Amino acid sequence: MHTLAQLKSGELAGITRLKIAENLTSFPMEILTLADSLEILDLTDNQLNSLPDELTQLTKLKIIFASNNRFETLPQVLGECENLEMIGFKANKINYVPEDSLPPKLRWLILTDNELEALPSSLGERPKLQKLALAGNRLTSLPQSMSQLHNLQLLRISANQLTECPEQLLDLPQLAWFAFAGNPFCQCDLHSQTVPEIASQSYTLKEVLGQGASGVISKAVWNESQDAFPNEVAVKVFKGEITSDGYPEDELQACLKLGYHPNLVKSLAQVNEPNYLALIMELIPAHYRNLGLPPCLDSCTRDTFTPGFTLTIAQIEKIVAEMSDVFEHLHNNQVCHGDLYAHNTLFDEQANIIFGDFGAASMYHMLTKPQQDKIKQIEHRALVHFIDDMLSLCPPEDRHSDAYQALKQRIA
Repeated sequence: MHTLAQLKSGELAGITRLKIAENLTSFPMEILTLADSLEILDLTDNQLNSLPDELTQLTKLKIIFASNNRFETLPQVLGECENLEMIGFKANKINYVPEDSLPPKLRWLILTDNELEALPSSLGERPKLQKLALAGNRLTSLPQSMSQLHNLQLLRISANQLTECPEQLLDLPQLAWFAFAGNPFCQCDLHSQTVPEIASQSYTLKEVLGQGASGVISKAVWNESQDAFPNEVAVKVFKGEITSDGYPEDELQACLKLGYHPNLVKSLAQVNEPNYLALIMELIPAHYRNLGLPPCLDSCTRDTFTPGFTLTIAQIEKIVAEMSDVFEHLHNNQVCHGDLYAHNTLFDEQANIIFGDFGAASMYHMLTKPQQDKIKQIEHRALVHFIDDMLSLCPPEDRHSDAYQALKQRIA
């Protein structure tokens, strides 16, 4: 984090990344003094509602974040920034995206949690676009031109007002991670009873185990002894708000619809109370660890891994076999996970996996058979990428084995 005082004093000359959050109501023109170096500009958590035309002077600017501000229109000047690749304007009040506000090299666009009712047709004329996050808006339809987004790999359109399944998206050749729950076209009144409902007063939350966009997971103990459940459990308390992936209620119902699978986090009970939604799960054994790391700004949609991390071909074979079985279980139950990644996967030394994080999950049993088949095909691409990532972790001495070649054939 930097300060306005540092900027004005000249102390930040030559930096490539600038982050200022000081309740700014106007764009600090001193930022333009960084034109020769600035690549990433982060103005998140301010009170801005416009950007100056002079922004184009930042000729090296590749990324701009301006989430949690007061923008009502996506600034047109962004479309004139020739090298701008990533735009993040989450949680503003944007209701209008001008046709010419999208830069030609756009690769990543985040407009989650705004007030959009429509998008410009120019969106489909950005051939480099790989990642598009539109959850939590008021969109009633999507531009037909989006059928031209042949490089789009990750798409979030959950929690909108789309009345018809956007067919123009289902044939996109690279789309692999797709979240669409919480729209009228896939409305579902399903209230799964695969696990019992319990009261939130029946347990006490202890230390936090982890958290994501949709909720916080904590260890919990029962206030009175329970015969039906383990003594210690994990409880995910949903935040009760729209996330980058959609509504927490859709995540919960997709989770419960799947029932039991040995490689999924096991659900034990649910809590459905006013302003309190929670999922009680088995504690994951402490020896499990994350298989991958989330994508970075450069990799965009692909997972990253700890430098030097490798897996034997035997481990990879087992991990791929178990994830393939999870994939079939998902789609036999007509649930699209939407986030099939190594970073949502835990593994142990025996290469057993536990797969979780259903924040982007979408149920699709209400769609037509051709639409269902295409949804499965979309997620199959994510499985192919997963296998490819696993093979990238294989040491050179294992790359001549029959098992390695067989897996290479699966992704050819």
